[in-house]
Amino acid sequence: MRRNAVKVLTLLAVLLFVSVTALEFEAHARVGGSRSIGSRGSRSYSRPASPTQPAATPRQQSAATNPGFQQPAAGGFMRSMAGGIVGGMLGGMLFRSLGFSGMGGGMGGGGIGLFEIILIAGIGYLIYRFIKKKRAESANGSFNQPVYQSGNAAPGATPLYGGYQEPAQHADDAETGLGHIRQFDQTFDEDRFNDLVMDNFFKIQGAWMNRDLTPVSGILTDEMRRIMQQDIENLLRDKQINRLENIAVRKVEIAEAWQESGQDYINALIYANLLDYTTDDKSGAVISGSKTDPVKFEEYWTFTRPVGNNPWKLSAIDQK
Repeated sequence: MRRNAVKVLTLLAVLLFVSVTALEFEAHARVGGSRSIGSRGSRSYSRPASPTQPAATPRQQSAATNPGFQQPAAGGFMRSMAGGIVGGMLGGMLFRSLGFSGMGGGMGGGGIGLFEIILIAGIGYLIYRFIKKKRAESANGSFNQPVYQSGNAAPGATPLYGGYQEPAQHADDAETGLGHIRQFDQTFDEDRFNDLVMDNFFKIQGAWMNRDLTPVSGILTDEMRRIMQQDIENLLRDKQINRLENIAVRKVEIAEAWQESGQDYINALIYANLLDYTTDDKSGAVISGSKTDPVKFEEYWTFTRPVGNNPWKLSAIDQK
């Protein structure tokens, strides 16, 4: 019984190790690792507001003019889970070859036993159900996204660990905020700002893939540069490259605009698709994601600057 218990625990450890490793691969994907980072001033603990109306004409730009650009494909989690189960099975067979007797050995001998297969499949299914449930709750708003890694809460606000507070109601928030911004910068133009967001999106994604933020350091706040640099150092440590290719920005739309503490803030919704996959630095083998299945995503990018006609810098990325 002791030998069987040790074998079960060992198989469980192998499965968890493979699953966690797969999730870490996904954490490297795309700028920000598909998570919310940075700060939005006093709104850092509020969910970004959705635009009131969709853009009439999608804004498109082909990555052909921005070569060398990737995120895990939809269904990437299922691939990772399948890999975890297979890894657990291979681990079981390895332990068998090292002298452990299979629990299912009574059914025919060598290799992994029936009980181990059922156990691994059951654990994998439970993990899948748990992640699926959390994602569904997040989509419905009942499970909030992670808080920013830093940022100052509004006066009197109580930050929620692991989630956002409910956003304050702002009547005609975007238009009112843009009006205030124009009062101090009469040259501000919404279309030009949207073009700037698109251009910076491509520049930052390119710097991320090249694992060198030097070309974009002037359009990132100190906090964002620090967070992204740490992610890049993790990629370098793991000898991985997150590749972004065939990027097409379908829509850029201003969702929020406001001023506080002498700063302008504009939060823009970006809807895009791309190929996003991570490769081994030496062999070029695909570790996660897909070279063929494009990923669609929507993100909120917040830009800030001192009030007036000053350069904008990226201060936060939010997952919708």
